Amino acid sequence: MTTPRTLRLSPSDNVVVAIDQIGMGDTAAGWVAGERIPRGHKMAVAAIAINEPVRKYGQIIGFASKAILPGQWVHEHNVSVQDFARDYRFAEDAKNDEVLPVEQRATFEGYVRPNGKTGTRNYIGVLTSVNCSASVAKFIAEAFNKSDLLKDYPEVDGVVPFVHGTGCGMAAYGEGFDLLRRTQWGYATHPNLGGALMVGLGCEVFQIDRMKDDYGLVEGDHFQTMTIQATGGTRKTIEEGVERIKAMLPIAARAKRETRPASEIMLALQCGGSDGYSGITANPALGSAVDELVRHGGTAVLAETPEIYGAEHLLTRRAVNRAVGEKLIERIRWWEDYCARNGGEMNNNPSPGNKAGGLTTILEKSLGAAAKGGTTTMRAVYEYAEPVKEKGFVYMDTPGFDPVGATGQVAGGSNVMCFTTGRGSAFGCKPTPSIKLATNSDVYRRMSEDMDINCGDVLDGVSIQEKGQEIFDKVLVVASGTHTKSEDLGYGDLEFVPWQIGAVM
Repeated sequence: MTTPRTLRLSPSDNVVVAIDQIGMGDTAAGWVAGERIPRGHKMAVAAIAINEPVRKYGQIIGFASKAILPGQWVHEHNVSVQDFARDYRFAEDAKNDEVLPVEQRATFEGYVRPNGKTGTRNYIGVLTSVNCSASVAKFIAEAFNKSDLLKDYPEVDGVVPFVHGTGCGMAAYGEGFDLLRRTQWGYATHPNLGGALMVGLGCEVFQIDRMKDDYGLVEGDHFQTMTIQATGGTRKTIEEGVERIKAMLPIAARAKRETRPASEIMLALQCGGSDGYSGITANPALGSAVDELVRHGGTAVLAETPEIYGAEHLLTRRAVNRAVGEKLIERIRWWEDYCARNGGEMNNNPSPGNKAGGLTTILEKSLGAAAKGGTTTMRAVYEYAEPVKEKGFVYMDTPGFDPVGATGQVAGGSNVMCFTTGRGSAFGCKPTPSIKLATNSDVYRRMSEDMDINCGDVLDGVSIQEKGQEIFDKVLVVASGTHTKSEDLGYGDLEFVPWQIGAVM
């Protein structure tokens, strides 16, 4: 009989991960299993007394809620989360990251924009200031995407409606308003858009003219605005919007791809539908790709604060200085208060799908999720949808819900995204192409039309470094125009979801 494979991630761990399913009575990691242990789940390899820490990755992922014997399944039925002090040390692992000279950097084919940024796609966006103009924006975009109006403009990737459910019934100042304003500005000026039309109703709280004044946006060939009320109603606004985009098309189509250094890539890092393999295969492989991107002068943006909760003390050690590390802790404290105000808690994760895949606590999930960030110095911490200006590895405070988190990263300037998944998340992210990384070979086989790269072969001997290089190479190819699976499937129109904070009035 073949011995089920297991993986012990640190000598100090008291659990191993089941690579193969372990049957009751099977011998694995030197112990006889007392029960069936599913793939991706954990088996104890030491006795763990009640309230003693359960360790994986050499870190605490929870505490035994009942006595656990070697060979037993370790999961939510016998593990709980308790408060414990994190050792917040700052900048002790910061280093001078190696960055290659410009002439040695990898290149891709991108669109150089007037502001000097480089796009990887060339869409025209129809933005909305308020939910009341969402239907009109969709109708304008449909006039192009459901006709042959784009056939003479092969350099234009499409017309995308970025609609949302807010913009009114909110305070005209404060946290929620600022987040929406930053998000709208980030999309309106995104390098993956060759032109943008913003449509409003006219009487909403989020006034277009105020945003233009706040950010110094000037209307011209690449950016225009209109409101339904001033234009004369729904039909007239749709017709006017179509004519305006028709005029934008030949201008946007002038953009041609040209060779650009990899330092112009800003890579958003996302994970969703995680499993027990995520922190072993796809996430550390993506982290290796991040290290390579940073070596070539590029930028990588880790996010999803509720999903690094419990691992933030590892990131503070990599902060370039104490101030950057303390800004991350300040965001953690904000989240703890935010959850308390709304009757929730940070430990309400993982999701049912995550648990079925082997993740027991948010601490375990976070330790695996943080691996996406690689090993280089954390150069900055940004609030949601803030423009990312630093090169290298940076952090952005976002929710863990994928569409909301990704929207913030794209608004910050990310022009490519890598998305790891162990359960099989269905996701796309116009105007930024999303590369899907499967954490296990089973998901890759079952969802081959959705997954771009299989990281499950890491369990079969492919090294993290080899897989990281494969991901880095894929990023360059996608940045140059090769479609991802989610783009071929048409994903991305419905994944624009700005973070809505504050009272709905």
